[in-house]
Amino acid sequence: MKFNTVISRVEKLKMYCILVPEDLLIELNDGLEKGRYNQRVIVSVNQTIEWQGGLVAFGNGLGYIALSKERLKKLNAEEGDTIEVELQKDYSKYGHEFPEELREVLAQDEHAKQRFDALTPGKQRTIIYYILQNKTSEKKIEKSLFFMHNLKHCPVGKETMRQLFGLSER
Repeated sequence: MKFNTVISRVEKLKMYCILVPEDLLIELNDGLEKGRYNQRVIVSVNQTIEWQGGLVAFGNGLGYIALSKERLKKLNAEEGDTIEVELQKDYSKYGHEFPEELREVLAQDEHAKQRFDALTPGKQRTIIYYILQNKTSEKKIEKSLFFMHNLKHCPVGKETMRQLFGLSER
């Protein structure tokens, strides 16, 4: 589905976003007016950039998709500019490509694999996202080992992102 919208800034969240109108939310939700608006989508803007992202309920019938400063720069756009957006449902398991380095770490550590597989999809996506932010394979391996080490030391079923990032007591 394609639509035109204006780049917005939400001061409360300190971020730029793409607002998605209610009728498109309903269409993405298979025609149901109420339901799961928090969905994974493939976003294409101005036929220039594409990424896998999340559609989040905003209130008052609207939804939004976060738009990073890096993506704004690639678009050569700013707040208030009109953009063309195309959305498709994302049916991929993780909402990102799965890093080969993490796959190898999990293949060598069955306990870490079991713990990773038991995490919520959102926590899995977050770990994958942060591993993918590294440019070199060595750094991706290092980050994979870091997250799996922290995960194995979290209480089972009570993992928090602070614990996974090594920011709080276990």
